[in-house]
Amino acid sequence: MNPLNHVAIIMDGNGRWGLKNKSSRNAGHKAGLITVEKIINESIKKKIKFLTLYAFSTENWKRPKKEIKYLFNLLENFLTKKINELNRQNIKLFILGKKNFSKKLNNLLKISEKKTLNNTGLQINLALNYGSKTEILEGFKKLYKYKKKITEKNLIKYFQTKNIPDPEMVIRTGNTKRLSNFLLWQSAYSEIFFIKKLWPDFNEKDYLKIIKEYKSIKRNFGNIQ
Repeated sequence: MNPLNHVAIIMDGNGRWGLKNKSSRNAGHKAGLITVEKIINESIKKKIKFLTLYAFSTENWKRPKKEIKYLFNLLENFLTKKINELNRQNIKLFILGKKNFSKKLNNLLKISEKKTLNNTGLQINLALNYGSKTEILEGFKKLYKYKKKITEKNLIKYFQTKNIPDPEMVIRTGNTKRLSNFLLWQSAYSEIFFIKKLWPDFNEKDYLKIIKEYKSIKRNFGNIQ
């Protein structure tokens, strides 16, 4: 049975769900938060150590300003209301990506990380303003800057994920089959599951079904077995 320490999720389909069910993309983002909480709780039950959630990519800045503002307000409200609860659950919060947001949100993210820094339970890696190509490029720039030999071992020392194991499993909801600049290096040997359901419709039963399927897969990592 395959070990499972790190699950990464591309939470796709909020906007489409909102337009389909509530005539508002923002309603889909709000509904998606309910799914986030369900998956966090299920991950704790399954004793998963790392959960990476792709919340906002570097490309998402192209969206309408009103939608972006709503997304960040939603995140601010979630952290303000839930950070103490996450802390009680022994959850550690880590932000992947550049904190180029409003002063209020930047401070809130820093406070949330600091508050949960010493927790030893599930680590939630929240990918905000994150792009994998940028992460890799920045790594090479630092190799050049510090005159380090170009090796895989040296390069990953400059990734934000340097202290996080690669995900064994990547899930993408929303019936779209691509990684969209998410953990491109880290997911080289991940088992990838593309799910038709939109993120707000994704539930614990779906999650457990994928975990069960993952554990039954014969993983060779290029070897012949």
